[in-house]
Amino acid sequence: MARVVLLGHGISYSASPAMHTAAFRAAGLDWTYELADVPPERLPAAVAALREPEAGGANVTIPHKIAVMPLLDELEGDAVAVGAVNTIRRDGDRLVGSNTDVTGVRVALGAAGVEPAGAHVVVLGVGGSARAAGIALRGADVTFVARRPDAGAGLPGRVVAWSDAWQPLVRHADVVLNATPLGRRGEMPLRPAYLPPRGAVIDLVYVEGGTPLVRRARQLGLRCVDGWGVLVAQGAASFQAWTSRTAPLDAMRGALPSGEAWLPS
Repeated sequence: MARVVLLGHGISYSASPAMHTAAFRAAGLDWTYELADVPPERLPAAVAALREPEAGGANVTIPHKIAVMPLLDELEGDAVAVGAVNTIRRDGDRLVGSNTDVTGVRVALGAAGVEPAGAHVVVLGVGGSARAAGIALRGADVTFVARRPDAGAGLPGRVVAWSDAWQPLVRHADVVLNATPLGRRGEMPLRPAYLPPRGAVIDLVYVEGGTPLVRRARQLGLRCVDGWGVLVAQGAASFQAWTSRTAPLDAMRGALPSGEAWLPS
């Protein structure tokens, strides 16, 4: 038996255990997937435990996607460009970090019918998910909105402060992409009047029935993509990293709440 964990803090909401448990069963693997609620001061010990023989790997979520990087032996794929890790696999006695969030965002862009090249995009947030979005949006004109603009250093686009002044920018955007956790708290990240009338809305947060941003965008008839399909797409890439097998997407989708607007095939 191998044990995979989700390293994060304040993550009781996560649907990843149900999704990955279903995937392991469908693949005939005697693996488990568990939440590991780890405060920042305990992250080094939690990562060290991944070197134990029974460890199969890990996912990483807020607030550890950046802090985990120096604790690993190697970074691969998009992790270096993003500057954040959401997946850890074991390679012998070494821990290798990668970033499958980029895959999730690319799938979301495709579902929204968005071609990044030349698109004007407003990304809300500058954390690990926003950094993954920046890589997926190569070729686009991207504006990142941050409560602390200095935290957006190195992002591939301009960074503006979170205030009323930035919201009119969204009105003329081709895409507004929410990479903050506000929707999980039931909060709307911008005034509905500023939603782009001919653009697309992508919210990386997943909640049953949709975040306030997703619900409002759907009411307005906008092209809208929520976080459920992003979860499946990045989870499938993580599954393959741990097991070297193709992920059983039907099983993963089936473990999530029914009635959501989209899921990758």
